[in-house]
Amino acid sequence: MSLARASEATREACVTESLPEFTAGAVDPDEVTTDLVVVTGVSGGGRSTVARALENVGFYVVDNLPQALMLDMAQLAFQAGGAARRTAMVLDVRSRAFSTDLAGAVRALKERGFSPRVVFVDADDEVLIRRFESVRRSHPLQGDGRLADGIAAERQLLAEAREQADVIIDTSHLNVNQLRRRVEELFGGEDVRRLRITVLSFGFKYGLPPDADYVLDARFLPNPFWVPDLRDHTGLEDAVSKYVLDQEGANAFVSNYASLIASTAPGFEREGKRYLTVAVGCTGGKHRSVAITEELTAQLRDMRLSAHPSHRDLGRE
Repeated sequence: MSLARASEATREACVTESLPEFTAGAVDPDEVTTDLVVVTGVSGGGRSTVARALENVGFYVVDNLPQALMLDMAQLAFQAGGAARRTAMVLDVRSRAFSTDLAGAVRALKERGFSPRVVFVDADDEVLIRRFESVRRSHPLQGDGRLADGIAAERQLLAEAREQADVIIDTSHLNVNQLRRRVEELFGGEDVRRLRITVLSFGFKYGLPPDADYVLDARFLPNPFWVPDLRDHTGLEDAVSKYVLDQEGANAFVSNYASLIASTAPGFEREGKRYLTVAVGCTGGKHRSVAITEELTAQLRDMRLSAHPSHRDLGRE
């Protein structure tokens, strides 16, 4: 259920009604698994799609919530219980009418016993410009200047929010369905406190994934592109996968990185990191990186880690 289309009068009623105070000895919100997600990011980045995807996995979504009301909304979710115990608050921190101290608002939630997770939705400037031009809208902060001016002003305003984020989702190369699947992978039915690993294939010629924690380079392996029978196929197909994984050093490459990731996962979890992106690159993101990504994901799952494959550039050629 969402409040995205709720009237302003209804929203005001929700946040101004009497709220219970958490007193000493009261049940700590975190102890009853109140699951709070805070979504923010650049205009045109895909916040609305993220909000809909969170609804699909069972979150109660409150759209365009001013930061000043975050604690009130969290307390209402705690009081309501049930489905509201999984609540997502979608923020537009550009609002000049309310506080823009996201870090302070998140800190206030933690001081009251909540454990919010902050998601920042981002995209490259040129992608944002194309999106705004395609719908013939001006940027909210553009004023009398150019689209690029509005985007630059917003980035400056959101710099601290981006730094505070637990997970950054770059939507530059994602369509709506791919973004939805990414959110479902991150916030689906598994234990929300486990480290979730996305193994992401990509092509170096399209640029490095900005949200990568590890970058693996598979270009040391022979390229199936130069094998006529394999050129038009992908790393998802058995013939290409076998060709790649049968190359000298391929299996050691995958198993060594799987062991490295498995050995660091407990430390990341202890430090409160919930999302890890392992990017595997080759030239075009079609053959070697895709095959390695699938094999690495399988080995991580065999090690009982929560791993999901994703292929950023597959199909771009």
